[in-house]
Amino acid sequence: MMKPGSKFSIAGGIMIAVIIVSLTAHYDVRSMPHGDTTSDVLRLGYFANINHAQAVIGIGSGDFQNSLGGVKIESQVFNAGPSAIEALVANRIDVAYVGPNPAINGYLKSDGQGLRIIAGASSGGAVFVIRNDSGINDIHDFAGKKFASPQLGNTQDVALRSYLLKNGYKTSENGGSVIIIPAKTADIVTMMTKKDIDGAWVPEPWGTILVKQVDGKIFLDERDLWPNSEFATALVVARTDYLNSHPDMIQKLLEAHVKETIWIKNNKDESIKRFNEQVQKLTGKTIPNDVISEALSRMEITYDPVKSSIDKSANDAYDLGFLGDKKPDLSNIFDLTILNKVLQEQNLPIIS
Repeated sequence: MMKPGSKFSIAGGIMIAVIIVSLTAHYDVRSMPHGDTTSDVLRLGYFANINHAQAVIGIGSGDFQNSLGGVKIESQVFNAGPSAIEALVANRIDVAYVGPNPAINGYLKSDGQGLRIIAGASSGGAVFVIRNDSGINDIHDFAGKKFASPQLGNTQDVALRSYLLKNGYKTSENGGSVIIIPAKTADIVTMMTKKDIDGAWVPEPWGTILVKQVDGKIFLDERDLWPNSEFATALVVARTDYLNSHPDMIQKLLEAHVKETIWIKNNKDESIKRFNEQVQKLTGKTIPNDVISEALSRMEITYDPVKSSIDKSANDAYDLGFLGDKKPDLSNIFDLTILNKVLQEQNLPIIS
């Protein structure tokens, strides 16, 4: 099998339901230290995304800070997975909410030493949307079409390329007729509007936006490709040395994360309201509540990292040439010991 784009590494982790139109990074009002972490500070990175809802709501409301008591949370809002992982392995933050591919890439680039996945944050929430007038009726109509993905090698880009390959299509750089254009999610909306592309594989809420604003239709909900319709789209990762030296802080953070997850699932309308309030503070922008509501209908806010999907994501990226010549070994990427302790204490089923 030909491996397209083997010279590329994973670009990783575009914001899976990113709602920031500007790609300029926004930082919290509290400045980020760059030295060694102290025993009374936890430095947390996250995105202003719907699939990072626990962090957006929990930090904005003070729930996370209340859970950690005297341990101060210093937060930083990122706009892409690679920059969050870079900050993590460079000891500028201790914990991050990121997508699967940047987590995988950070783990592999550090020879399995730099980070551990300690919880999930969301599952699902990615769709393949096509223009209603694209002439595409089924899988046999893809020849000669142009599609977009959020970023070369990111989670949705890998999903799109893998889907095409498994259905017999080669992309243009590999002698095929299907063109894939990596683009910012906001630019994808413009490209669809101008009919410069026939469709796009995007995270929510961009799928919903394309349907509601650009006369698109969902050709495929990615959940249909996965067992039990579950696949990780956001994770909580910790720097390995911080996890080992500060298990008490990680436990308090995961207690807040689990409680926030359950609250969001049980209070959908109020969580949408609080999410939008916090996003407006962070970015100056909001998304209509009905768009967020529909986007949430195709995803699950969860603390389960859906472990099996991480291996498949890595293998798909490897088959496409994004992870070099060595098959990825993710045998130590998970450490769910503290998460399971928290779940047991709250009388919830543990993650096997």
